Amino acid sequence: MIYPQNFEEKIGFDKIREMLIARCLSPLGAEKVGEMAFSSQYEIIRKQLYQTLEFVQIIREEDNFPSDYFFDVRDSLKKIRIEGTYLLERELFDIRRSLETINAIVRFFNSSTPFLYSHLQELTLDVAAFPKHTKQIDGILDKFGDIKDNASPELSNIRRQLAQTVNSISKTLHRILKMAQSEGLVEKDVAPAMRDGRLVIPISPAFKRKLNGIVHDESASGKTVFIEPAEVVEANNKIRELENEEKREIVKILTAVSDQIRPEIPEILHSYQFLAKIDFIRAKALFATNIEAVLPNIEDKQQIDWIRAIHPLLYLSHKKQNKTVVPLDIELGSSENLYRILIVSGPNAGGKSVCLKTVGLLQYMLQCGLLIPLEERSKTGIFKDIFLDIGDEQSIENDLSSYSSHLTNMKFMIKNANPQSLILIDEFGGGTEPQIGGAIAEAMLHRFNEKQSFGIITTHYQNLKTFADDHEGVVNGAMLYDRNAMQALFKLSIGQPGSSFAIDIARKIGLPEDVIAEASEKVGKDYIDMDKYLQDILRDKRYWESKRQNIRQQEKRLEELSDRYQSHLEKIENQRKEIISQAKTDAERMLSDTNAVIEKTIREIKEAQAEKEKTKEVRKTLDNFKRTMNDTRHSSLITRHPSPVTRHSSPVTRHPSLLSPITIGDIVRIKGQQTTGKVMEIKGKTAVIAFGALKTSTKLEQLEKVSNNQSKKESTRKSIKHSNSADILSEKKLIFKPEIDVRGMRGDEALQAVIYYIDDAIQCNAGRVRILHGTGTGALRQIIRDYLKTVQGIKSFHDEHVQFGGTGITVVEID
Repeated sequence: MIYPQNFEEKIGFDKIREMLIARCLSPLGAEKVGEMAFSSQYEIIRKQLYQTLEFVQIIREEDNFPSDYFFDVRDSLKKIRIEGTYLLERELFDIRRSLETINAIVRFFNSSTPFLYSHLQELTLDVAAFPKHTKQIDGILDKFGDIKDNASPELSNIRRQLAQTVNSISKTLHRILKMAQSEGLVEKDVAPAMRDGRLVIPISPAFKRKLNGIVHDESASGKTVFIEPAEVVEANNKIRELENEEKREIVKILTAVSDQIRPEIPEILHSYQFLAKIDFIRAKALFATNIEAVLPNIEDKQQIDWIRAIHPLLYLSHKKQNKTVVPLDIELGSSENLYRILIVSGPNAGGKSVCLKTVGLLQYMLQCGLLIPLEERSKTGIFKDIFLDIGDEQSIENDLSSYSSHLTNMKFMIKNANPQSLILIDEFGGGTEPQIGGAIAEAMLHRFNEKQSFGIITTHYQNLKTFADDHEGVVNGAMLYDRNAMQALFKLSIGQPGSSFAIDIARKIGLPEDVIAEASEKVGKDYIDMDKYLQDILRDKRYWESKRQNIRQQEKRLEELSDRYQSHLEKIENQRKEIISQAKTDAERMLSDTNAVIEKTIREIKEAQAEKEKTKEVRKTLDNFKRTMNDTRHSSLITRHPSPVTRHSSPVTRHPSLLSPITIGDIVRIKGQQTTGKVMEIKGKTAVIAFGALKTSTKLEQLEKVSNNQSKKESTRKSIKHSNSADILSEKKLIFKPEIDVRGMRGDEALQAVIYYIDDAIQCNAGRVRILHGTGTGALRQIIRDYLKTVQGIKSFHDEHVQFGGTGITVVEID
């Protein structure tokens, strides 16, 4: 429901209709503009908005859309519904050209990329083509819309006879004219003329009796008479007869074609309804480009969460003057807040009414299927009712004063308001004695809040500002004013009341200072200083809001650091457990090896029966083993407490059997490295080692033997390491998302986020990803695309389908 009846005139929407009509190509579209109406049906509104958005894309990206011959031929078609009536040549020509335009539009959408213009393509589903009629009309009309000579055999014969007769008359007249010129009856430069459809010779009145014929006319000056010679009278009569026959044959031809068209008039008229819709949508799209309108996020609920909203009429007016409009940020009923009614206060001429009209006009435009000028990331909702009270409604006829008219509007609103209503009231409570007016306004505001209605209300009354502070669901808003420059800023700040700055404005206008002083004395110093105190409070509030925001950011960073350190501590604890487990295993192995060597030494001493040389040799072997064990123990300590350099090095344990000289076929590694290879050849102090398919020469002193067990462990360790990497990549793939949203970020922040994201996408072999950057000024989109051009592994990138975001989203194809 829209209230009052003249809502569109009050809000300025009537001017929007006029601008749309001016952009239509025919009365067909203009009628659709007139039929355009407010709707509260979400699906209908959404479809209309997407149709307009798709046509905006056509205007920006397509050059071959058929836009010629948008003719309104409905009256002509309705005329021939009666048997025996026929279409004129011009009417038939207009029908032929407009039908071809309809067919061309249908072909345009059917040949477009599937789903590119899906909502517009849907309009073509039941549009019929009429090739038979087009061909039939082409058979009788030429490219200029005139009946062809060969439209029928009879017409061809008539026009041939007509041409022959005219040619014969022309020859006879020229012969007579030449003879008259030779006799001096006619001037040398005179040529035959046409009067009443008959060929005649101009002659002076003095000689008219010397030329045998019929006088048909004379000039206005009376100095020339036009005589039809007797020799051509019969021929001219024949021309008249042939011309009448020609007209009758043309009527016959046109009647035959009209008879063929008549049965299909309803289907043809339906096709012209399609042409009307296209004309209407095209006009909406052209207007949207003029006001830089977009399709915001629209949800089937009551909310207003607008960013940088602009009054379209104010924008066009300022654009002509090379001025800019201060955008409006406003939020009501979103998920982040609980308030639904905004009380806007501030100085006169500070933008309160413009704020109210901007909200009313944009919401009405949106629910009429028009794109609106604000940022794409804004959130919009659907209201069932919009009630407006603005301006002076004084009525002499109805014996209503301005205040009575306002109260009548309030009565209607209170009766019909509900949680799906949007109420717009300018200068709430004005028009009567301030004290009682403010009290009545406060009582009505209380009722609106109880009904959980949404609203924008402007006022100067202090009690309404206090009400907003004391009641949930209502919030104050201020139109900001620069006290130093003494000028309105036209910016809305939600959360605090505004001041009227009456004294400041009076002083700026030049009101006598003694008058201002007397007025200030009457209201008292405290009241005058209230504006100053209010500004101080607002300044302090903004300061502490900024501080609180910084604290929140710091807390968020601390939480992130805490989570990161907790994760690191868990990893360190796991590593500690692994080191202890490995140390125990090494100790057990070392103990086992030591026992085996000791037992072997005792056995060899016993078998040698205490021979000194053999005993010395065995003891020497035992000493060497002790040193080896010491080296191993030292390596184990290093492994348990690794330095930054040795953190990833594995401990080296040498078995006595590994101390023997290196021979061909041994498994070795270069000291300090982990990769093992096989000795293929020994030349003096140099050995040729095969590390897989790679061979290299290395000095023997730089090599150490590796047991088969150690070689197997190294292979297993590499396999585990590769497996761990695969697990990490698998985990990354599981949590990888196919799109990233960088809207609202600064350029450098967005670029850094996109760089990390694209790296992950390439590692995860994502195939296709989407980057949501919004439209805005296009700067963010350009920065991101400049970076994408430099990345290897990206096959291509392009705009998203218009149905899913268009130029506000870049789709990246990964090789």
